[in-house]
Amino acid sequence: MSTGENERPKPILEMRGIYKSFGAVKALENAQLVLNEGEIHALIGENGAGKSTLVKIMAGVHRRDAGEFLFKEQSVDFHSTIESKNAGISVIYQEPTLFPDLSVTENIFMGRRQVDPLGQVDRKKMRAEVISLFERLGADIDPDRRTLGLSIADQQLIEIAKAISMDSRVLVMDEPTAALSGVEVERLFATARVLRDRGHALVFISHRLDEVFGLCDSITILRDGGYVGSWPSQRITEEQVVRHMVGRDVTTLFPKTTGNAPGPVVLEVKELSSAGLFEDVSLKVREGEIVGLAGLVGAGRSETVRAVFGVDPYDSGEVWMGGQRLPKGNPRKAIAAGIAMVPEDRRQQGLHMDASISRNITLVLRRTLSRWGLLTPAAEDAVASDWGGRLRVKAKDVDATGAMLSGGNQQKVVIAKWLATRPKVLIIDEPTRGIDVGTKAEVHRLLDQLACDGMAVLMISSELPEVLAMSDRIYVMHEGRIVSEFDRGDYENNTSSSERVMAAMTASGKKGPK
Repeated sequence: MSTGENERPKPILEMRGIYKSFGAVKALENAQLVLNEGEIHALIGENGAGKSTLVKIMAGVHRRDAGEFLFKEQSVDFHSTIESKNAGISVIYQEPTLFPDLSVTENIFMGRRQVDPLGQVDRKKMRAEVISLFERLGADIDPDRRTLGLSIADQQLIEIAKAISMDSRVLVMDEPTAALSGVEVERLFATARVLRDRGHALVFISHRLDEVFGLCDSITILRDGGYVGSWPSQRITEEQVVRHMVGRDVTTLFPKTTGNAPGPVVLEVKELSSAGLFEDVSLKVREGEIVGLAGLVGAGRSETVRAVFGVDPYDSGEVWMGGQRLPKGNPRKAIAAGIAMVPEDRRQQGLHMDASISRNITLVLRRTLSRWGLLTPAAEDAVASDWGGRLRVKAKDVDATGAMLSGGNQQKVVIAKWLATRPKVLIIDEPTRGIDVGTKAEVHRLLDQLACDGMAVLMISSELPEVLAMSDRIYVMHEGRIVSEFDRGDYENNTSSSERVMAAMTASGKKGPK
């Protein structure tokens, strides 16, 4: 975003004093966003701050109750997503919605195919335009291939190309990097900068503050549905952003307690292998310690713990829990032995989105809670209220469905479901992905407290600061193998720790555990 000293950037979109309620629930109260041409603007806030509602008004999904909405200096009130798209606003969601059996070109021109003078579909013209679009974006994607099997990163680029083909001047990217590798993130950012330099305006929604400061020109913060403020990104610090987001000082996101002596080994994995996924994985987790499992996307971390928990089969190796060998491919036996697992994808694997908080939390305990084969709602509600209260789940009551909760509260419900089984070992995959900084701090404190109380925690995380700060020991995986192991003394108070662990994450894979 470059303007002369006396120039003022020209707003392309202005939303001021926006109010929106759903029944008795106020989603937005005096919210604001002013977006200029040729800038990348971060819209951030805790889960439930109102970001999604504001974007949905922008996209025509919802209509505001009150406030001013100007687009290209004209007052607008979109009644549908089609109206918003036709006006020049496109939203690129975290999970693209492409037709998998159609080609890239067909997806980009879905619903608006170009025709020749005879009224026939002009496939050659559409294909040529798609090639031109990808050249402008610096992307190398075959316009003729089906979208089935494409990476999330490529699918997002297709959605961006589709938006540009529709002459969208405003692009909203909602948590676009959550499922991307580091290389894919950089490619997406390069595309975003190309669009900005060509005069497009981009709204970037993310909980990753390093990405916000690395990409965005301006920042707007919402809290509790209201406008907190807007700043050039160079004139505000991460600490100030966090304080504005949560309305209080968060002195540390990683309250790891030091000096907690671990107990005996509870979980031991011996030479576990699954062809094409992971090979010869061995690790130990002791009572009262947090063990980090680090690695790049695709390193085999999630696949390994799914096999340990019994969700997926494996070819060879052993899993021992409390001195007893567990049968493979049997999660019920793993649960009975005292293992709980919070999966990476809370929406698809962790929750029944249409079920209540009460039903979700007690799902694994239904047999235990039943009396003579009957399970009463009162029994479910009692357990759900207890664990929901312990984890500070924010909801009207335990009858609220998973779909009604913010991402952070969904994660708390999944954790509560498994903690209610009173496990000895908690396996937690990406514990803070897609949740706001305030909830992230709560999850970190919870994991630390569980370890202090004697629970063994095996944590997978793609956020290196989280791994370094929270772990007593770290195993690093690369291309399906454990290539290094670090004790806390190896990296605590060591300025080169990030580089050492990252070097192991990108290593050749030939080095074994120390």
